[in-house]
Amino acid sequence: MKALVYKDGKLRFQTTYSLPHLSPGYALVHPELMGFCATDREIVKGYKGFSGVIGHEFVGRVVACAEKKWMDRRVVGEINISCKSCFFCQRGEEKHCQKRKVLGILGQDGVMADVFAIPISNLHFVPQNVSDRSAVFVEPLAAALDIWEQVHIRPRDKVIILGDGKLGLLVALVLRLMGLQLHLVGRHRERWSILEKKEIAVSDGEQISPHLADIVIDCTGNSEGLTLAHKLLRPKGQLVLKSTFHEESKINLTPFVVDEIKVITSRCGPFAPALRLLQEKLVEPEALIAETFPLSRAEYGFNQSLRSLKVLLHAEDFSF
Repeated sequence: MKALVYKDGKLRFQTTYSLPHLSPGYALVHPELMGFCATDREIVKGYKGFSGVIGHEFVGRVVACAEKKWMDRRVVGEINISCKSCFFCQRGEEKHCQKRKVLGILGQDGVMADVFAIPISNLHFVPQNVSDRSAVFVEPLAAALDIWEQVHIRPRDKVIILGDGKLGLLVALVLRLMGLQLHLVGRHRERWSILEKKEIAVSDGEQISPHLADIVIDCTGNSEGLTLAHKLLRPKGQLVLKSTFHEESKINLTPFVVDEIKVITSRCGPFAPALRLLQEKLVEPEALIAETFPLSRAEYGFNQSLRSLKVLLHAEDFSF
């Protein structure tokens, strides 16, 4: 089959990659749309030492499965593959399973292929009125929703989001539903109209007064976000870290201790609420899509994703 594979320090499109095996409890999925994200870029830099098919954002159809109710159904899927039996899994914290694999990130081939394998328990049906171009955003949209689960945000809080990449924009579109004093700081003016249409304040941050924000959410994807976050946060404010990246951070954490900043890390989130937001048209992410390429142009699509907002791959004819 065709697949976009990172191996031996190189990213290559292959046409003879081995088909995945259908293991007990798994389904095989043919992805209709696949999305590049910042984590894919970090993997190519060496993040997690991953080797195999990259990609974890998808919407697709089940082509093989022991449970008939899933066959030929349109699905999205959670990316953490847990053991179901360890201490963390028994506590309901499966995304922190010490034996976990992560789709396209850690120990498990990802979705940028004609077919990929995923546990049935990770799958979610896509509502009929949610388009493929919206459903492909469920994973990052769920990650944005995780902030709501982890942080107590009061309606009067002043919240600043750092980074106008895909995740930063999605976080802003989600948090606007709370009626917050919301401001996004970014560098790409051509993207700001997406937020301005929703009456979300956005700027390069130069005019923001320091040390007044109650909560800063870092979606920059680099260590510089920590320095800016400390500049903007009030003492005893909350810093939410959404960025994962390969480079080492050399930030001096002493000022965070002195100012008693509460640091909260946030990763994957709940799929069911993300699907409901899309179903009810409360968040409409299709405006983030910059370009779409066929799977056979996956290498070119990856290179475009380094400079564009949201780049997708679409499926090509494939007989399973």
